[in-house]
Amino acid sequence: MGSTATTKFALEKTGLQSHQMVPRYMFFTRGMGKHRQSLQSFEEALRVAGIARFNLVSVSSIFPPGCKIISRSAGLKKLATGAIVHCVMAECRTNEPSRLASAGVGLAVPANSEDYGYISEHHGYGMVRLKCADLVEDMAATMLATTHGIDLDPEKAYDERREIYRAKGLVVQTRAVVQTAEGDKNGLWTTVVSAAVFCM
Repeated sequence: MGSTATTKFALEKTGLQSHQMVPRYMFFTRGMGKHRQSLQSFEEALRVAGIARFNLVSVSSIFPPGCKIISRSAGLKKLATGAIVHCVMAECRTNEPSRLASAGVGLAVPANSEDYGYISEHHGYGMVRLKCADLVEDMAATMLATTHGIDLDPEKAYDERREIYRAKGLVVQTRAVVQTAEGDKNGLWTTVVSAAVFCM
């Protein structure tokens, strides 16, 4: 069953109509920008990410049933300049020289494409790319697991949790996009952004 048919099926199951703006596609992107003004460093980061030409609206957390993940280039072709575009975004700014800033977005979806998944975001300081990626994937997978009634020990490592998911029949696919950067040595504002961007 294709993504369009799956989305239509999921909507029909709940008695909803497609005009309720359920995204059909999603892509990941990230960027980093520097400027002497904080806001303009954020703008530069959005430009590097390729999404500065849209009116961005931050939303939370649900990856719709049947939604298809596509490449950034394919996603950008589906969006018109000036459009209101929904996304889950993490961003972090610093003007402290050498301070490590990170922004990450994680995704967890069940193997059954008729079920919904979760998107998580995190921003902070002092966290390297891999650690941030593990964190956002873990957060998304944990939210998904709890909707399936799986209780988790918060002290267990993420790898152990994945084994618990499999043992309980919940196959979870995860991924993350993370942008990190050290604060500019001359004190310019440095902004990092990561985003999961929806296309209707």
